[in-house]
Amino acid sequence: MPSHEYVLALDQGTTSSRAVLFDMMAQPVAVAQQGYEQIYPQPGLVEHDPNTIWQSQRDVALQVLEDADVSAERIAAIGLANQRETAVAWDRTTGTPICNAIVWQDRRTAEHIDRLNEEGYSELIRQKTGLVPDAYFSATKFAWMMDHVDNARRLAAENKLCLGNVDAWLIYNLTGGADGGHFITDATNASRTMLYDIDRGQWDGELLELFGIPRGALPEVVDSFGPHCEVSGLDELKGVTISGIAGDQQAALFGQMCTQPGMVKNTYGTGCFMLMNTGNQRIDSKGSLLSTVALQLGGQPEYALEGGVFIGGAVVQWLRDGLGFIETSEEVEALATSVSDTGGVHLVPAFAGLGAPYWDQEARGLISGLTRGTTKAHLARAALESIAYQCADLLEAMRRDTNGEADIDELRVDGGASTNDTLMQMQADVLQIPVVRPTVTETTALGAAYMAGLSTGFWRDIDGLEANWMIDRTFEPGISPDQAAEQMAGWRKAIERARL
Repeated sequence: MPSHEYVLALDQGTTSSRAVLFDMMAQPVAVAQQGYEQIYPQPGLVEHDPNTIWQSQRDVALQVLEDADVSAERIAAIGLANQRETAVAWDRTTGTPICNAIVWQDRRTAEHIDRLNEEGYSELIRQKTGLVPDAYFSATKFAWMMDHVDNARRLAAENKLCLGNVDAWLIYNLTGGADGGHFITDATNASRTMLYDIDRGQWDGELLELFGIPRGALPEVVDSFGPHCEVSGLDELKGVTISGIAGDQQAALFGQMCTQPGMVKNTYGTGCFMLMNTGNQRIDSKGSLLSTVALQLGGQPEYALEGGVFIGGAVVQWLRDGLGFIETSEEVEALATSVSDTGGVHLVPAFAGLGAPYWDQEARGLISGLTRGTTKAHLARAALESIAYQCADLLEAMRRDTNGEADIDELRVDGGASTNDTLMQMQADVLQIPVVRPTVTETTALGAAYMAGLSTGFWRDIDGLEANWMIDRTFEPGISPDQAAEQMAGWRKAIERARL
């Protein structure tokens, strides 16, 4: 029988599903990606077909096996990373979704959040969950399903309803679905629901009652590190153990080897997500960041401070699909660098409100500073700058929350847009610290693989994994602190206008 040579990482994202096969040196030997349909029933609503999520993730998993000519016997374990907060509901006995998944970007429950804040529940939610009440998280999505999907309450009464995030849905299908599929989630994903007490490590009865969510409809919460269960719902991977589970941003934090308190990573995807490792200390934010579970091992959580930008790389997609400025996302860099500055233009991409540190559900997109001389190149450059500025807001909030005690001497970056050198230079300029891009930017998948591989002994320890982390390029600040401060001041004026 062949020995174990690989770990398979499944990376289920907002706009595509990916699978990456890693070897013992943590190098990707095969990668497959498949996009899938985004459903927009009306402005502010974003949905996915749960079956399409599963089918696309299944297809890319099988594709990497075929491309690398690898059989299940040669795979040590599977690690899973997933888009967080996206809510899925299905019938446990049939495996049939009862409605479309409600995506983390969806704003249909904003009024529910407003009512909770008006009724004084925001501090209770923050104390228990570490989260700022927002439609971004899963709880109000689950509540909406209970109230608006015809058979949700009947299924709940019959103990047949499953409410979970994407990780729970995929694991259920990987392990047999209606034929006895496991219904589990890990602590990092549970911590993103607004229903999970991150200090006690359990679903919170008071919050379940507040949102009207039956405990029996929620998955069992397990460690991020396994082993958890074996694949039985996919013949080509039958018997392989699912040994690592984490929300995509927590997986990326681990994949970047930000294993010590004070280390920070930023992932540039559809949104941007910055996480700082705070070790076994939960830090309550003064600047409207989130306290969240970074990983859990042996029932013991480690924590992170997190700030999320709702519209990161998605602003480039808007230039492409909404305005037709470019045909492919890769073209934005050349367009943006065809001008030396934005000509005074600022673009605030608050298409779904503003996330951290503002948490303004009512903010809307804004372009300011337009003149007769403004061109699409100026707008493209302003779009890239908007990503860098939003991320700079997050790092500044982290410095405030740690009272300046965290020695943030670099930012480790990953995600699709991190390959854009112009954006990374903009980021280093406004942050005034080095921005470090590793050779392997598949860090979300890599983090899930690391968790799975460490759980099964494929990799011995974290020290060995840290030795694998290598720098591709470091971007040093190219402007003065005064110039950076001036740029950020202009950005904040634009933010104020977008919030009116």
